[in-house]
Amino acid sequence: MKQFESFGLDTSNQCLWHKGRQVALPPKPFAVLRYLVENPGRLITHDELLDALWPETYVQPQVLRTYMLDLRKILKDDAGKPRFIQTLPKRGYCFVAPVKEWGGPEPAGMERNGRERASSTATLAVIPAAETTSEITVSGIVNREEELAGLKAQVGLTASGQRRVVFVTGEAGIGKTALVDHFCQQLGSSASVARGQCVEGFGGKEEYYPVMEALSQLCASPDGERACRILARMAPVWLAALGRQTEVAASPIAQQRMPGDLCAALEELAAERPLILVFEDLHWADDSTVHLISALARRRAPAQLMVLATCRPRDGATEHSLKGLKQDLLLRRLCAEITLAPLAKKAVSELLSRELKQEALPPGLAAFVHQRSEGNPLFVIAILEHLTAQKFLVREHSAGVTRWEQRVPFAEMEASVPDGLAQMIELEMERLSDQEQRLLEAGSLMSVAFPAWAVAAALDEDVAETEELCDALGRRLYFVQRAGQDELPDGTSSAFYVFAHELYREVLYRRQSTTRRARRHIRVAERLGKLFAEREATVAREMAMHFEAAGDWRRAVHALRAAANHAQQRHADAEAAELLEHALRNAEGMSEVDRRAAESEIRNELLKVREAVAEGSGR
Repeated sequence: MKQFESFGLDTSNQCLWHKGRQVALPPKPFAVLRYLVENPGRLITHDELLDALWPETYVQPQVLRTYMLDLRKILKDDAGKPRFIQTLPKRGYCFVAPVKEWGGPEPAGMERNGRERASSTATLAVIPAAETTSEITVSGIVNREEELAGLKAQVGLTASGQRRVVFVTGEAGIGKTALVDHFCQQLGSSASVARGQCVEGFGGKEEYYPVMEALSQLCASPDGERACRILARMAPVWLAALGRQTEVAASPIAQQRMPGDLCAALEELAAERPLILVFEDLHWADDSTVHLISALARRRAPAQLMVLATCRPRDGATEHSLKGLKQDLLLRRLCAEITLAPLAKKAVSELLSRELKQEALPPGLAAFVHQRSEGNPLFVIAILEHLTAQKFLVREHSAGVTRWEQRVPFAEMEASVPDGLAQMIELEMERLSDQEQRLLEAGSLMSVAFPAWAVAAALDEDVAETEELCDALGRRLYFVQRAGQDELPDGTSSAFYVFAHELYREVLYRRQSTTRRARRHIRVAERLGKLFAEREATVAREMAMHFEAAGDWRRAVHALRAAANHAQQRHADAEAAELLEHALRNAEGMSEVDRRAAESEIRNELLKVREAVAEGSGR
């Protein structure tokens, strides 16, 4: 515990205390205060603070000013007569209050686990991380009634003797497994269910991996004795491959696992009641498994047999025989496909209420989580866990009732990717080649949508070749897809693409070094200027965004002023004022001589624009 005057900084539990009461402090302002408190009495430059807190991420220096204002408000510190944080103009900050380690009893009102005593109704109780993870767990599905009805209809056809193959498709985390789990639970004892899991990397190493897992489950089920008898009689090699004793001929041919034998045995197993074979993540299956499913689908004899497979519509692996099989079976009406769409905001709200065990949610929570997750259930849960772990959401105890409440306005929450999701996305990136990763990183410099010409500019590559590579990625990856074609001023056209989720774009953006990002941003801005030669003002705002992200303040200011002038010509004076105010903020990063000159000119322009705005509003 670091103590200064009546404040205590609890670095273990990452919270601030004042006279025995916990003070609401978001993670980034806390991190800024902690760095200052741990380095008292010396100058901490802007660059040192930015490098310490955002080592791999580009952050505008102006963000420090915002955090300092927040901290001064919380500490009731006067910038003119600082008791705690002294600003050293153009250089940085210094924490001027004496700091000492608190080694005595804990501050009044705080327990050893970092939570406030429940007896205080005026303060918020913070739920510890361990308690958070035990409470925030996926509990069922929401808004999948139509998909469940579709599965029930398919199993009804199976019970009538029509063999069925059903693909449940959707992106990672969309809820394919949750839907299948719920469906299988509802079946109860009306059908036999055996499951096999396809594992990434096993497809080229072990034939029939998910099939053997499903057969092993059948043999170990309550009806396992019957399953073993049928396999021993009709497909003995398959039973022997499970490690169960059977009489198998010694010749090499006789020892091969024949798909036809297993098909017949499975049909026999489904004679008394429907048999459902569930294969998860079929996009990672070996070709032999896919060919077996093809054989099961095409056999003409009636059978109460269903293959229920989950898979992604596209995946980063090489082109898979599954794609051709699914297309052919759909064309011949030998299979059905149930595609899971993202959850609507109402469904996200329902999921949040279920996870928090609270019907009335904090205002704005559902909208915030829906926007960040884009309706992906896995992302919804991960973001919710992140909000509780960061103590943006806490539980308030009042009048004997415990409720989740919001501590920080959602607009002020830092838009970061939850650690678990970031790791999942990073793993997906590692499956791609270096060239493919570079393409996606360059695409992340723009926004969720990115044109091929901008990717080529960022990487200093040929546009046509880059577009071909982007097209290939769009065909293979489920989180990137081609979205259309743009006509460029020089008469050429360029395809553009979109990331399925903003979270993918954020991870790809942040994994680049600051220097590499800056270089790429500048190339894109310069390419924009060439594309729109003699009409640069029409894209000046976009150019400014890239220069600003690269830390090229001089060119960012120049572009923003050009954009403001263009707005004035369109009589959009309010927009021009906003752009000039933005230019003033950017000018703070320039050298002192250039800054003074630029600020003087910008203020004169801003004065004229504000007068025009005032005249317009007075009419």
